[in-house]
Amino acid sequence: MQAFTVHKGLVAPMDRENVDTDAIIPKQFLKAIARTGFGPNLFDAWRYLDPGEPGQDPASRKPNPDFVLNQPRYQGASVLLARTNFGCGSSREHAPWALEQFGFRALIAPSYADIFYNNCFKNGVLPIVLPEAQVARLFDEVKGFVGYALTVDLPRQVVITADGTELPFDVQPFRKYCLVNGFDDIGLTLRHADKIRAFEAERLARLPWLTNRSIG
Repeated sequence: MQAFTVHKGLVAPMDRENVDTDAIIPKQFLKAIARTGFGPNLFDAWRYLDPGEPGQDPASRKPNPDFVLNQPRYQGASVLLARTNFGCGSSREHAPWALEQFGFRALIAPSYADIFYNNCFKNGVLPIVLPEAQVARLFDEVKGFVGYALTVDLPRQVVITADGTELPFDVQPFRKYCLVNGFDDIGLTLRHADKIRAFEAERLARLPWLTNRSIG
């Protein structure tokens, strides 16, 4: 997965509490067997006025002009500002897939649902927890200034506002290590590929019959 160190990006405000994973990526899109292509259907029921189905051309849809991500000032946003309990509901990993594939690298909220929070780290999205008062102030600043951007410095664990104010945040050391180095669970395992191959070769040398497989 893509490594995360320092990222500066335009901020989009999702001014709703308890945004669940079915809103983030509706259930009909879970039929897809590939892990790609979910970005166009992020917040599908809110972004479009017509119902969506897998495989539809987004250009043929009717966008909702009132939805925040359809507003010109937030086009290209890569930091999503949210309210409490973001990512609640069912434990679908497709939710962080859709956020990441849409272009979001970091989320900022007072709280997240636990499973969603864990899934973000496994998929290259940094979910930052800040106090509710700080998040409320960021909402005011984002709405008050067109082009409002934040810098997220993961190695230093700070969010840097437009005026240079630094807002510290906590992150578990192991999760930080994985994000900074771009390691998902498979990437962590592949660091030991040479040892794995050596173990398999030694095991087959001792137990050659393991290579025999019955057919039928």
